[in-house]
Order: sequence, then structure tokens, then C-alpha cells
Amino acid sequence: MFGTVLIANRGEIALRVARTCKEMGIRTVAVYSAADEDSPVVRLADEAVRIGPPPAKRSYLYAPAILQAAHQTGAEAIHPGYGFLSEDADFAEMCQAEGLTFIGPPPEVLSMLGDKAEALRVLSAAGLPVLPGTHRPIASAGEAAEAAAQIGFPIIVKALSGGGGRGMAIAMRPSDLPEAYAQARNSARAVFGDERVYLERYVETARHVEVQVLAGRDGQVLHLGARDCSVQRRRQKLIEETPVPGLPADVADRLCEQTVEAARAVGYVGAGTFEFLLDDAGDFHCIEVNCRIQVEHPVTELITGVDLVREQLRVAATGSPGITQDDVRLNGAAIECRVNAEDPARGFLPTAGTIEALTLPAGPFTRVDEYVRPGMSIPPFYDPLLAKVSVWAPDREQAIARMERALGECVVSGPGISTTTAFLTRLLAHPLFRDGKHTTALAETVDPV
Repeated sequence: MFGTVLIANRGEIALRVARTCKEMGIRTVAVYSAADEDSPVVRLADEAVRIGPPPAKRSYLYAPAILQAAHQTGAEAIHPGYGFLSEDADFAEMCQAEGLTFIGPPPEVLSMLGDKAEALRVLSAAGLPVLPGTHRPIASAGEAAEAAAQIGFPIIVKALSGGGGRGMAIAMRPSDLPEAYAQARNSARAVFGDERVYLERYVETARHVEVQVLAGRDGQVLHLGARDCSVQRRRQKLIEETPVPGLPADVADRLCEQTVEAARAVGYVGAGTFEFLLDDAGDFHCIEVNCRIQVEHPVTELITGVDLVREQLRVAATGSPGITQDDVRLNGAAIECRVNAEDPARGFLPTAGTIEALTLPAGPFTRVDEYVRPGMSIPPFYDPLLAKVSVWAPDREQAIARMERALGECVVSGPGISTTTAFLTRLLAHPLFRDGKHTTALAETVDPV
């Protein structure tokens, strides 16, 4: 096992990784920007290195500073968390060249699956169903119009290097396509530094279902069940749960088994998530692979008892997970809600400021992944996620009741700060969510205030 791991991230995921490392007796190094010098992970880690000013491009996305910090602190491995450099094939290759272990898939797998169009071609060849689309970059609005006529409307234009619900635009009819094409390209250029886009059939009333996998370099691949992430706003996930409500066990098992075979076929290594849309006809379509730990991984941990970060570290250090498929038991139901620093009354604009009052949920079978403290300033430079509230219960009905109770305890306030807590509570109370019949369209129909 590694002696020292550098955590190339911030916020709740950095703290989450540091805690598992501590439990495993691994020395930790935190890196931080000038905006995060008071972050709890800086205090928890055995050593902390400032890597740059607040803008992410000059700190958490600046690979040379991270690699230098790893060398000066004697780190043997780098855990990238999620976001930032977690799926960057070039960064993984840099780590390899510098003699550092990148805790994630190898560069060639990141490169293949990071190109979304190429990934869909490869996954289709591996036996997973995919939506009709170009599965190649589209170079002009005219080419987009020709391709869309073949695919059929509605169309979604997606960034080739996209992820996290960004770099996308929808065209419901041909007249919408020029604007959607331009919007997606501009967004892709701004967010990912790569303006290439491709086209895919858009499913309006879909369920968003994903399968968690864990794979070793030895060819062992296992799954840890499926999650439902259908409650989204502007394609950003808000509520995640497992198991998938209303999905028959045999269908879920078949989906997971197909995913395992596909992961093995593409040479996947580490923890990862294969994402699907479930349409009205009951058919699944793979849309992408997230080659990292997911924001929503706590719900899988709650129903399996498996520490996914620990398994990531084991795979990276030894080449093999510390568990087999026979060790995975799915028990009960779990739900996660993302508490973001956003103002629902102002179109969910991110908010920043200093936290004055803070009460986080507690109680039976309630887990909170967070990094906030009273008196802490929430900077405007990063993702607005403040905390993830997760609960477990023997069944979904009890889990919903437990989450409502937990959110009712949650208080985060201060000058300039608003959160999504009340909006999440309204989503939980919606009849479609209660009945497990919600789709990705639900959040857009609920009054934000």
C-alpha cells in the first residue's frame, strides 16, 4: 500500500478521501488554492501545500504545481477525486512519466472514454445499446443539419470532451438546431477548452440510471448495483438513490451484468460509472462513462457497506479489488441530496459569502459529506456544492421520510448565502417522486421558491 497520497482536489471530496487514507494509515498531502487556506482538509492532512491563486486554471487545474507538490512531499500516488483533473488523460500520463501512481484508469482508457463520441462507438461494439447519433465530431452547422435529418428530432448537441451535464444544448425542431449547435460549441470551448461537438437523439421523458463498477488490472470486474439520478435541473443531478425505484430486480441484474462485460471489454480499471437513459418503452441506452469516483457514491456505500475510496486505493496499489462479486450484498434503500450554495429565487445563481449559522443533519442512518464550518467564506470560484446529505433505511418510503427529517435540520446561512435545501424538500414531496415515477423532467416543473 502507498505510504503517502496527495489529494488533488478540494471541498467535501478532498476531505472524504483524506479520511479513508487516515483510516488506512496512509499519510496525506492536501493541496489548496489561496481561497481554500482555511479548508478543513488543510488541517486534517498530514501536510498541505499551497499551489496557486483562487482561479482553478491556476491552481487545481494547473498540473505542474500539483506534480511539484507531490515530489516535494514524497507522495507516491495522486487521488484526483472528481472534477478538475480526475478524467484528464494528459494528467494521468504526466503522473506516469513522473513515477507517480494516478488513482484512476490508465491514460489510454481515459483518452478513449473521454472522447464521448469515440466512447459510444467502443461501448456499442462491446454490446451496450446506445442512442442514434453521429458518434463523431460535427464540423459545421450545415453538417449538423444533414446529420440531424438522419437521426430525427429532438436532438441534443453534446461536447465531445463533456461531462457533468455541461456543454449541451437541445434542438426540439430543425429551426432550433443552428442556435443549439452554436451554444453547445461555445459552452464546450469555455468549459472544456475543446469546441468539438456531436449529435445524439434526445429522449424527453427519460429516467437516468447508472451502474457502479469496480475493476482491477487483473481483469476482475464487479458491479455494486444501479442508481437512479433522474432528479436533475439543467442536467445537473440534485437527488440520487439506490436501488432504482420501479425497476424489476431481474432487469437491474441484467443491466449490471451487461455493464460488467462492457467494462471488461474496454479494459476498464478502477472505480467508474456507466450511465444510461431508460426510455418510455423500457429500453436502456448508454450515454457515457464517468472514469472517476462519483459525487453520489455515498448511496452505493450505504447499501453495500463497501468503501469505494478504499477500493480505489487497493486497485491502484495492488492491481486488484479487495472484494469479489460474491462479497457485494445490496441491502435496503439510500437517498442522497446535494445541498448547493445557489439561490432558487434568482434562477439558481451560485451564491458566495461567509457562513454565520450552520447546523448539519445528524441522527440514525444519516451521513453528511461536507467541508463547511461556521465563519468559513464560500468562494465564488468553484462548484457550489456545500454538502451531501445521505440516508439509509430498510425501504424507500422510510428513506424518504428520513431525508425529509434530515433536510429539516439543515441550516446554512450568512450574508449573501442561499441554499437549495427548501427546493430539495419540495422535490421529495412531489407525487411523481413519491411513486418512483419521476423522470429527468421533474425538477423543471417544481416551483423553485
